[in-house]
Amino acid sequence: MSTISIFGLGYVGAVCTACFAKKGHTVIGMDVSEGKVAQVQRGESPIVEEQLGELLAEGVSAGRITATTDAKQAVADSQVSFVCVGTPSDQSGFLNTRYLKAVCEDIGLALRDKDDVHLVVIRSTVLPGLVRGDLLPILEAASGKKAGIDFLLAVNPEFLRESTAIYDFFNPPMTVVGGINEEASDALAALYEGLDAPLVKMALEEAELVKYACNSWHATKVSFANEIGNIAKQAGVDGRRVMEVVCMDNKLNLSSYYMKPGFAYGGSCLPKDVRALNAWCAKVSLPSPLLASLSSSNDNQVDRAMAMIRGSGMKKVGMLGLSFKPGTDDLRESPLVSLAARLLAEGYTLAVYDSNVSYASKHSPVAEQLWSSYGELFNCLVEDMDQLVEDSDVVVVGHAIPVFKDVADSVNSGRLLIDLCGYLPGVSSEDRQGICW
Repeated sequence: MSTISIFGLGYVGAVCTACFAKKGHTVIGMDVSEGKVAQVQRGESPIVEEQLGELLAEGVSAGRITATTDAKQAVADSQVSFVCVGTPSDQSGFLNTRYLKAVCEDIGLALRDKDDVHLVVIRSTVLPGLVRGDLLPILEAASGKKAGIDFLLAVNPEFLRESTAIYDFFNPPMTVVGGINEEASDALAALYEGLDAPLVKMALEEAELVKYACNSWHATKVSFANEIGNIAKQAGVDGRRVMEVVCMDNKLNLSSYYMKPGFAYGGSCLPKDVRALNAWCAKVSLPSPLLASLSSSNDNQVDRAMAMIRGSGMKKVGMLGLSFKPGTDDLRESPLVSLAARLLAEGYTLAVYDSNVSYASKHSPVAEQLWSSYGELFNCLVEDMDQLVEDSDVVVVGHAIPVFKDVADSVNSGRLLIDLCGYLPGVSSEDRQGICW
């Protein structure tokens, strides 16, 4: 078991103090508020939270919880310091990191006189890049030591809901550990041994963004359910019943199926149905701002792809895939069709390989109609994808199918490979760019 100092005895800090002590660790609560420190010293909760008072009293009685206003002593007497101070919004909407930076400076100054390799864990919610870009330099300057060598640094976002925070601590959906190096990740992970939840090790910045992705998704779900409920009431039906049935689908609706960053949606259903529902809302004067934003958000992905191609400065583009998804010849509202049309309109030399679309262009019962709608693009279709890759300066992979992956991998340096479907491993490099990674 470890000795942990927890900076900030607000909601997250008090809960973590009680729960780490319950797991058997020795915990030193630190806060600038003498009132909060006195309450914790007495085994009383500084906030209203179910079970928190009992656990704090239990920890104090067992000698596993103490509290202090002395930051230097808290660091000196512990092996790990969690930073749990608030990061409220400033007037512009950005985070106010004043308290966070002040605590890191206090911890850094305390580390100056400490010989042991101390682990500093940022538990506060922070935007991607803040720990490495802002807090790490403060810690290094104040301590005179090097992060990753003389002290360890990690990010550990919390997923605690007020009113059920104790339960959530011991029953998390996952434990996210973002260490500056493997040693930091391992040291942090060891504190959570025994919890029945997946433990995910990530980079600092990935761990920072996970918390924002989770909370933004929660907010999106609440707003979506509310807008569907508003539409239901306007239509004279019970929105609660509608959403109950929506939530019964755990294959598509409540699943990871559509939760993968990538290119725009298309096809015969999603664009049309989103448009129709928004038109109905407009007709009955029912504001639905989230639903109204979907089409422009979708169009933005095509804009991003176009900007990536423009940014290359190259003019010969080859596209692997044209239909709205693999395994079909359906071109209706395909975002790849939109991208191809924009490339032609801007004067790019374009070649497209899509065997299903090529077949349909020759053998479909409605081939004549297809040529009428997509003739300009059909003239760009080629039969040899290897030749397409060889002749193109920019290769755009639109479908995540193995044969496209294999041929795209042959794109050599000096040219640009753009992945719209998420098959490239890792983040973008200079000549291998993913649209969202």
